[in-house]
Amino acid sequence: MQQLKRLGKMNIGSLHIKGHTFLAPLAGITNLPFRLMVKSCGCSVVCSEMISARGMFYNQAKTMKLLATDPLERPLSVQLFGADTPSITRAAKMIEEMQIADMIDINFGCSVRKVVKTGAGVALMKTPGVAEHMLKGLRDTVSLPLSIKIRSGWDATGNQAFEIAHIAQNAGIDAIAFHPRTATQGFGGKADWSLIRKLKQICDIPVIGNGDIKSPEDAFHMIEQTHCDAVMVGRASLSNPFLPSQIDQLINAGTYTSPDTDDIFQKMIELTQAYVSHFGEQVGCKMLRGRLSWFVRGWPNSSLFRKRLSQIRSKHETLSLIQSFKADLHG
Repeated sequence: MQQLKRLGKMNIGSLHIKGHTFLAPLAGITNLPFRLMVKSCGCSVVCSEMISARGMFYNQAKTMKLLATDPLERPLSVQLFGADTPSITRAAKMIEEMQIADMIDINFGCSVRKVVKTGAGVALMKTPGVAEHMLKGLRDTVSLPLSIKIRSGWDATGNQAFEIAHIAQNAGIDAIAFHPRTATQGFGGKADWSLIRKLKQICDIPVIGNGDIKSPEDAFHMIEQTHCDAVMVGRASLSNPFLPSQIDQLINAGTYTSPDTDDIFQKMIELTQAYVSHFGEQVGCKMLRGRLSWFVRGWPNSSLFRKRLSQIRSKHETLSLIQSFKADLHG
């Protein structure tokens, strides 16, 4: 493939970014250990899980634990969700004062019912007046770069996305991440990349394309077709944390290298150690039962490995299982 030479250095407000790849915020997944792993594999910018602005307001212990960060993952984007301006602006100010993030993202795209029924997430795309008040309040409150993550809206035309983008840009928001699926699609169906192109045509601020990127080639074609400034990778990073770096390689050099099985096994070991260190052995191993299975999807005898994973209870047991599977795979 040819290089995408038109892509220059990436700036979001005052933040200078090396590369053109973002890790999407994924509830229950993009915790600190996972972000550090993806960052170590070459992702340009990683993002936290969704953080409840109201949870921060009440200093809920669970919410505050989600804000655990590490200098090694910088630059870091922290994503907030909420339905009212006072709690969102207060939470954003707290994050800025804590000096843990390089940018703040506001969620306009979550379509989970319990979020939508509060007026947050994609529900904000139905209320442009509320959205405008919120975004102006944020810009008046914090100096950190600000972005929003949106969907197409509540129908397939994308008109609500274009309206919210116009409001955001006028309010001083620095970038927009766009997942062109409707609120009712969830993750089903197909993302309409043509809407990313239309959004890019009406925006002067960076547009980050998101949706259906499963390979470096997918990202290349999205940028080629839509002229978006960067791409955001979500679920595909679960099985291939090297995907963001492969995308940047393809953009810059027209080719990329693929990790071998030893690289993947090493990341499995590192993730095990990080989860146990961060969450504790009991909780960490319970979470790893599902997490480690991502890496081996489609591999020979992976079903047996996943079955054994469902029973792990200790760090030693987990590492032994990984090494055993590695030995069996290499014959």
